[in-house]
Amino acid sequence: MKKTPGRSRTARLLGAGLLGAAVAGLAYYSTAVEPYAWRLRRIDVPVLGPDSEPFRVLHVSDLHMLSRQNRKQEWLRGLAALDPDLVALTGDNLAAEDAVSSVLEALSPLRERPGAFVLGNSDYYGPTPKVPWNYTSWGKSDRSGEVMPTAQLSVALKSLGWHELTNQRVTIDAGGRRAELSGVDDASLGHDDYDSVAGNVDTSAQLHIGLTHTPNSGLVSRFAADGFGLVLAGHTHGGQVRLPGYGAVVTNCDLDRRQARGLHNWGKGTFLHVSAGIGTSPYLPVRFGCPPEATMLTLVPNPQLR
Repeated sequence: MKKTPGRSRTARLLGAGLLGAAVAGLAYYSTAVEPYAWRLRRIDVPVLGPDSEPFRVLHVSDLHMLSRQNRKQEWLRGLAALDPDLVALTGDNLAAEDAVSSVLEALSPLRERPGAFVLGNSDYYGPTPKVPWNYTSWGKSDRSGEVMPTAQLSVALKSLGWHELTNQRVTIDAGGRRAELSGVDDASLGHDDYDSVAGNVDTSAQLHIGLTHTPNSGLVSRFAADGFGLVLAGHTHGGQVRLPGYGAVVTNCDLDRRQARGLHNWGKGTFLHVSAGIGTSPYLPVRFGCPPEATMLTLVPNPQLR
């Protein structure tokens, strides 16, 4: 039976229309829906000794805050209801020079809870327009953006009662435990100085947690070699775009794509948690298959430590 030319053309037009609608729908979802679908993830981390009580760490990263982002700020303020034992902030808080007060306002309900922070590349240099394929699997961060008010940000975060771990190591009381915390400055800018905090963990502390913005594998391995049970990081945005059956397209560091988000075993006794983060660069406000997040990590006993 001969095809009717009119019907064939109609079918092609219908197919093209459906494809166009699907593309437009995906574009709308990835720019107008998912980037604002903040969620809280909950993960158990088996790093404590036998018979230890659980210890809850709220991990927040990559706010990329603009002063106009009222919905984001409101969602962050709600995290205080979780009443964590420790707050860990792993950098890239700013996306504009005038956003320090907005960051402080969003995090202020967590004031006086034990906390610590490290800085990220965007806390030093503001965002710049960048084509997506320049987010390679490994590279150095751009220094061409506007210089951010880094010192003002540090003062603001310390006003919450939190410890700055910029190449620093401290031991604090949190959740009825002694916790040893160590951190480095941002590795993507070459500011990290692990040698200044290197050394075996303090065995008188019950918890040992490392913080870094960029999760370079070499840094994580050094934390692990010193005996830190948990290392927290951000920077990757979880890949920001994750394809079904493939996962993260890029990591923006030397981690394997499979480690761009979530909890990963880093050898005997150490776990790495990489946050997918809260925000994005204002020049690339896209997320697909990778909703923005904060994470409640509940540290629990590890049976193998008996």
